[in-house]
Amino acid sequence: MIRILKKWLLAIARNSMVQHLLFWGLSWYILLNMFTGSSSFQKIDFIYTTIFLISLIIPVELNLLLFIPRFLKRKRYAIYSSLFFLCLFLFGFFNQFLFNSLIDHILPGYYFISYYSYFDILKFFLVFLVITTLLHLSKEWFELNEARQRMILLEKEKIDAELRALSNQVNPHFLFNSLNVLYSLAIKNANETPEAIIKLSDILRYVIYESNRETVDLISEIKLINNFIELQQFRISPDADIQFVKKIENESLQIAPMLFLPLVENSYKHGIKGEVGKTFIKIKLIQKGNEVEFLIENNKGQTGEPDENQSGGVGLNNMRSRLELIYPKNHTFEVGDGENFFSVKLKIKTKT
Repeated sequence: MIRILKKWLLAIARNSMVQHLLFWGLSWYILLNMFTGSSSFQKIDFIYTTIFLISLIIPVELNLLLFIPRFLKRKRYAIYSSLFFLCLFLFGFFNQFLFNSLIDHILPGYYFISYYSYFDILKFFLVFLVITTLLHLSKEWFELNEARQRMILLEKEKIDAELRALSNQVNPHFLFNSLNVLYSLAIKNANETPEAIIKLSDILRYVIYESNRETVDLISEIKLINNFIELQQFRISPDADIQFVKKIENESLQIAPMLFLPLVENSYKHGIKGEVGKTFIKIKLIQKGNEVEFLIENNKGQTGEPDENQSGGVGLNNMRSRLELIYPKNHTFEVGDGENFFSVKLKIKTKT
């Protein structure tokens, strides 16, 4: 029953013709009771009320259908005000003329007089014009607000879709590189293979169950980076200088998932490779209040291959796109591209 009533009310709210009919039907009933003053209605009461209402409908509908859309909505307030009051005075006079003179020629079998003075008629007309104007503007405000909410919802859905697409690009990238670690260990039949599988399992669990969430605890991202670093230790030289420094005030601070790992993976991919001495990756994560700063620097590999680890690389452009979607105007992303090093500095301001 409630569902049917809700559906019926919704249909009325979307149908302007039905709204007008209901409003004028209710107005006719109220005026009939006002003019009659008793519960005993006569035929002449119905006729008088109907004619009076017709003289009232014309200026109201002119205001709603012509004056408001053409002048008030276009901010031509002087013209609108002039037409509003001109309509009020003219149709107030027309109502008096109708019942004092014209009605005798239209309905000669009835005796009509105007029950009200010209000033009283003006008050009638003014009340209806003001009420219908306010109702019309209120309805449009609600419709505009509803349309704005739909646009916000569509924009959010669009952003979510873009984020999913970006995440789908990021996640397989480092997972495939991690699988290469297992592959190399398996070929060597290394004793570290089971431990590496466990590390990769933890990373996979995070990617599957956490990366689709809107936010995660900062400590979860730190654990993910630690697992990734420990996994990569199985394939790099023990001489490589890997540092991960953390200065954290609040481990439960909420941030977007998979925000730092692509940068770490990028450094391993492009820094720890080739016949180059003194390979290093230096990572620093600083959190204070609602601000998080992530700095990472690595040496440049020397393999003779083109290096994608630069400001125009696909991975970094992907990161920029994600940051614009997740933290618009609340982040900085700086890339340093030196002769022998590459660095990224990311600073975000989370929601409190």
